[in-house]
Amino acid sequence: MSRLFGTDGVRGIANKELTPDLAFKLGWAGAKVLAGETLHKPVILVGLDTRISCDMLEAALVAGICSAGADAWICGVIPTPGVAYLTRKYRCDAGVMISASHNAYEYNGIKFFSNNGYKLPDDTEDHIADLVAKYAEHSDARPLGGHLGRRIVKTMASHDYTEYIKRRMAVDLSGVKIALDCANGACAHIAPDLFSDLGAEVVAIGVEPNGININKACGSTHLDGLRQLVRREGCQIGIAFDGDADRMLAIDEHGEPVDGDVIMAIVALDMKENHQLRDDTLVVTVMSNLGLDIMAAEKGIKLVKTKVGDRYVLEEMLRTGYSLGGEQSGHIILLEHSTTGDGMMSALRLLHALSDRHESLGQARQIMEVLPQILKSAKIPNEKKTRAMEDPDVLAACERMELELHGKGRILVRASGTEPIIRVMIEGQHIDEITRMADQLVTLIVSRYGI
Repeated sequence: MSRLFGTDGVRGIANKELTPDLAFKLGWAGAKVLAGETLHKPVILVGLDTRISCDMLEAALVAGICSAGADAWICGVIPTPGVAYLTRKYRCDAGVMISASHNAYEYNGIKFFSNNGYKLPDDTEDHIADLVAKYAEHSDARPLGGHLGRRIVKTMASHDYTEYIKRRMAVDLSGVKIALDCANGACAHIAPDLFSDLGAEVVAIGVEPNGININKACGSTHLDGLRQLVRREGCQIGIAFDGDADRMLAIDEHGEPVDGDVIMAIVALDMKENHQLRDDTLVVTVMSNLGLDIMAAEKGIKLVKTKVGDRYVLEEMLRTGYSLGGEQSGHIILLEHSTTGDGMMSALRLLHALSDRHESLGQARQIMEVLPQILKSAKIPNEKKTRAMEDPDVLAACERMELELHGKGRILVRASGTEPIIRVMIEGQHIDEITRMADQLVTLIVSRYGI
């Protein structure tokens, strides 16, 4: 039986896979596991993004939390890192975010944070999942009367979160014209004001969420609109967030995209030169571009690589105490300031590095040459992912293509932890060659296991 929790919480199509019934049980079980042993009245913080299904799922989740005897403190629409921070600030027993991040609006997700603002380890998630599965067995142990929980709205949640970012990432943006794409998501109502308050002239798109346009042709997964805006408005930089604003990508002054690897290279070098990069080490995943390896070796920066997923980057950072890590997708963790990826904080740290170096993003990005990389997806039902990944013909095809690259490229095939797809990434010197290889692998996988 597959795990209820994926790499980033429980996720699925709202009202089909992620139902109100499941949300209720997750609220109840999460409160039991994360706050059940407290001597005080337990408190669970709840935030959400702008999806149409969030109201439905919030109602069910909060009912489950209150049914377990915990109070639910409601933040409303707020970025995921805001929930992580406010869980600590308000001294809550746990936090919950309702969001499917960069996925389309039909999807939604529920992810938990511990009382110190960190995502949960696998064993804690499995404990919650076990209680969800056994919910009916505990029907006689629910609190009654005055022991039930309450729903309490925290009206200052967004303000408290943005003020924290300003204090931790104070940078003078006077004279800087910035284009923002807020993905019609969780930061749409706060990011433009945040950057304006720091002195920037801001032009913004993706700031009119209607419940079904989150991530639709906008945000960090669709950069064309922001590229056009930067060029049209003559901006020095563009910043794109995803639906829950825990990641960001950038556009330079020429309208060219800058991914998470390059952003981390710029920030890591600035932190190293200011003696802020712990042990001169950057934590990345196996998906990071080989160009980052080359840059790191030249600049005296050590790389530590983990499995794909920001949770694995964070686990390594917590284990070793390293201060900077992240993913090519734009999840960047500044551990001295945040317990999870934070798009707005990462954007400000990038702007701080550019200010320190007196460079534009177009100039600063030259420290790293990005090798051609192709990423394609094969749609595979979740229950077939393991078989597809272990298929002898798929493994043989990967081995054959690795040999064709003659040691000047690599192939990475991995199952998504949040979607019914297998991702194929190939890196090499020649774009036509690696595109052909990626197409062949995707065709092979889909022909055998596709939907």
